[in-house]
Amino acid sequence: MERFQIEICANSAISALRAQEGGANRVELCAGIPEGGTTPSFGEILMARKLLTTTKLHVIIRPRGGDFLYNETEIDIMLRDIEASRNAGVDGIVIGCLTKHGDIDTKANRRLIKEADGLNITFHRAFDMCRNPKEALEEIIDMGCNRILTSGQKNNAYCGIEEIKELIECAQNRIIIMPGCGINPNNIKEIAERTRAKEFHFSGRTTYDSKMLYRNPDVSMGGTVTIDEYKQAITDPDIVKAAIKALSNNL
Repeated sequence: MERFQIEICANSAISALRAQEGGANRVELCAGIPEGGTTPSFGEILMARKLLTTTKLHVIIRPRGGDFLYNETEIDIMLRDIEASRNAGVDGIVIGCLTKHGDIDTKANRRLIKEADGLNITFHRAFDMCRNPKEALEEIIDMGCNRILTSGQKNNAYCGIEEIKELIECAQNRIIIMPGCGINPNNIKEIAERTRAKEFHFSGRTTYDSKMLYRNPDVSMGGTVTIDEYKQAITDPDIVKAAIKALSNNL
């Protein structure tokens, strides 16, 4: 059995395939990466499922960017997305609902978990926005989630090393604590050594130039948000391999 597990945050079915080529154990398929990840289209999910033959497929269930306080309509949307994802044959889902006071919304999360019907469950970085992480840890364990994705309530996992280490110690193997955000081949070994984490989450993307020849400089699809629409960020299998190689030095 492998000592470490690598999960790649894939922004497309193509990125998911390239994560598999790099040796990833699992992908978290997301749309809306600049917003922190939102539910991908059904077509994207189906294509990722078709392409992934050795790598497990998890799908984030998040109807919008912004906070993690959801109304009844949004919860119904997530329930339907979970049903569709389960029917598409995914291996797991990634969820996270909070109350307006910054606590874990156990009622909403339990509804989503029940709909998941035995799928592997990751509680995402909504955890990093909660008021009391130690209390939240126990509630997430009690709900039956398999892992928590966290940057240690800091902007990135490297800054949150001490908090992640403490969470792993508190978890006592009752749930997987998976560091994520800002992890790369240059820091993954240190994060592993200092936290004793066994699973790691990162994107491993490289930016590629668009193949478009004609480019209109006067139009932006983002409106007031300035983005480079002639660049594409896609998972790079070489970055995934480099991270795995860095971790292998610990074996």
